[in-house]
Amino acid sequence: MRSLLSILAVAGASIAVSGCGNSDDFDVSQQIGPDPVLPAPSQSLWPDLRVAEVVGWRDGQTPEVPDGLVVTPYATDLANPRTVHTLPNGDVLVVQSKAPPGKPLNRPKDVIRDWIMAMAAGDDGDEQETNLITLLRDTDRDGEVDERVDLLTGLTSPFGVAWHDDTLYVAAADAILSYPYELGATEISANPTMLTPLPGGPINHHWTKDLALSPDGRYLYASVGSNSNAGERGLEAEKGRAAIWRVDRETGASRVFASGLRNPNGLNIHPETGELWTVVNERDELGPDLVPDYLTSVQEDGFYGWPWSYFGQHVDERVYPPRPDLVETAIAPDYALSSHVAALGLAFTNDSAMPEEFQNGAFVGNRGSWNRNTFNGYKVIFIPFEDGRPSGMAQDVVTGFLEGDEARGRPVGLAMDGTGALLIADDAGNTVWRVAPADGSVTPEPIPTDRVRGNAETSEDAGEQGAPAAPAPPAGDTAQPTEPPQTEIAPAVSPEDGAGQPDEEEQ
Repeated sequence: MRSLLSILAVAGASIAVSGCGNSDDFDVSQQIGPDPVLPAPSQSLWPDLRVAEVVGWRDGQTPEVPDGLVVTPYATDLANPRTVHTLPNGDVLVVQSKAPPGKPLNRPKDVIRDWIMAMAAGDDGDEQETNLITLLRDTDRDGEVDERVDLLTGLTSPFGVAWHDDTLYVAAADAILSYPYELGATEISANPTMLTPLPGGPINHHWTKDLALSPDGRYLYASVGSNSNAGERGLEAEKGRAAIWRVDRETGASRVFASGLRNPNGLNIHPETGELWTVVNERDELGPDLVPDYLTSVQEDGFYGWPWSYFGQHVDERVYPPRPDLVETAIAPDYALSSHVAALGLAFTNDSAMPEEFQNGAFVGNRGSWNRNTFNGYKVIFIPFEDGRPSGMAQDVVTGFLEGDEARGRPVGLAMDGTGALLIADDAGNTVWRVAPADGSVTPEPIPTDRVRGNAETSEDAGEQGAPAAPAPPAGDTAQPTEPPQTEIAPAVSPEDGAGQPDEEEQ
C-alpha cells in the first residue's frame, strides 16, 4: 500500500508542479501578522502538491528547541494523538483518532488528494487501536508520566474534550457526548449521554470537532469545519458548518455563535480577556501562497467570509452564486500565519512555567502543508501578546519535525501540562512531546486547559485566579436557539431538529 501511495503521490505532484506557479521565491514571513501580503490567485487542473512522507522518529531523536528549553517524550506508542487537555488536578487527556470512513470523493483530484494525505499522515495500514482517550498522570510533578490508562475506547473519531462539574464532554465526529467523571478516577464505565448532535456524515469532510468551555462554565463552544474546500459540493451540504457553535451545557440547546470559518480548531479562551480564540485552516487551490491560515478572536454573530471571501473582503471568484452582501460584512482575522501551514493547536501561556519571553502569548501548532510546492509549517511557533492581542512577529520554537522531504512527525494539539510546561500531540510521530524550562521551573499548582470561574465570584476574585468572570448572559438568552442573521448556510439548530445525525449507513 505504501509503495502504491508513493507512486500515485509522485505522479500527481509531478503533474501539479509542472502546471503551477512557483512559490520558491515567496517570503512566507510577508504573510505572518495582521496585514499579510496576498498575491493574485492562480488555478490549475491539479492543485500544487508537495508531500513529506512520514518516516517517524528514530531512537533518541527529538524535536529541536532553543536554549532555555528542553524537550522530552511525555508519552509514546500512541495511535494518532490529536489533542491534549489538562484537567484541574493536573492529569492529561490524550485524544487519539482517525477520520470516519466512507467520505464520498466527487472529483478525480479528490481521489489523488486523499491518497496523498494518507501518505502525509503516515497511514500505512497499521491496525493499532485508535479512537480512544488515554489518561496520563504525573503524580509527583517531575515531568514524567507515572500512570497511564485508556479512559474511553471505541469512540467515533473524537477530537475535542472539556471537563466541568464532574462531567467529561467529548466531541465525536457527529455529536457532543457527556460522561459522569470525577477527577482522579481511572475508568469510566457509564454509558454516554448525547448533549447535542453535530453535523456529521455522510460527507463530514472536516470531521475534527474541538471544544472549549466558557469562563462561567455555562456553555461549550464546538468547532464544525466545512464540507468542502470552497463550496464545490453545494451550499446545502454546508448547513451548520464552517462555524463555531455555542451549546448550553445544561440543556444541550445550541446555536451558531460565529460562521464563515472554513475549518476552525484549537478553540481556547484567553485567560485575561475571556474572549474565545481559534486557529483556522483556510481554503486551497488558489495557488501556493493563498490563502493564509490564521489566528483570530471570535466575535459573537461574526461572519469571517468563507466561502465567498477570504481574509476579510477578498472575493473568491470560484463561489457561485456570489454574495456581495455577505462579503461586505466579513471580518478580517487578527493574525495571519502564512499559507497552508495547517494550524490546528492553540495554547495560551499566561501563568505558565515557561521562561519570561514566552510568558504572555500563544503557542500555535502548525501540522504542515501539502498544497504548496515548497514546505510550510511542520513546527510550533510562539506569538507574543500584549493587552490580550498579538503584538509582534511569530517565533519558531519547536522544530525538527521536517528533515528534507521526510517528516519525522507532525504537531497538532497543544496544552500546558500540570506543571506549566508545553505538551504537543504529534499525530504522525505517535508521541506527546513535553517542552519545559531548562531550569526545571514548575507552577505552584496545576493550571487546567479550561479555566472556569464560578458565577458567584467577583471580577476581582476571578482576576486573582488568572481568568475573568464571564459577563451575565444577555436578557432573553434562554435555552432556545436563535439564528444569526448574517448567513443562510449555517442556520442555528437544536437537538430536536436532528441536525448532524449520521445517515443509517454510517451508524
